[in-house]
Amino acid sequence: MVLATVKQLEVPGEILHRSQTKLDDQSGNVWQVVLFKQVYPGQVVSVNLRLVGFPGAAELFHPQPLTITTATGKIFNAADVFLEEAPAPTIAQYDLKDILPKLPTEPLLLGIPLPGDRFINISVPKSVVQEWQKVLNAGTNT
Repeated sequence: MVLATVKQLEVPGEILHRSQTKLDDQSGNVWQVVLFKQVYPGQVVSVNLRLVGFPGAAELFHPQPLTITTATGKIFNAADVFLEEAPAPTIAQYDLKDILPKLPTEPLLLGIPLPGDRFINISVPKSVVQEWQKVLNAGTNT
């Protein structure tokens, strides 16, 4: 069973809603999967998905879009936020602001691009997608 946690953090001038969990890729490597929504007064809300590979995970290829495939086969591509260089080679972050509202509440497959047309695949259970929808809908400034 996978448990995601949804938290709201408030610091002066910012509200952060996030869902955080750990999921395995197809090779058994563990990834921290964090969906977060940042709200700043008077600014556009951002919704991003950050993937952090634990030791042993592959180095990621930037800037390449994340492929999100629904259980019914519909494909979405999320833009890479780290256009040139990520904070570490096993970290990626993608813009889900316009995609998340379109995603059905069903299991998803994340395809993280690697060099040479290869992908790391992470299955996201329905319960985590439901948590992501809670994050999207949290707060009054959405």
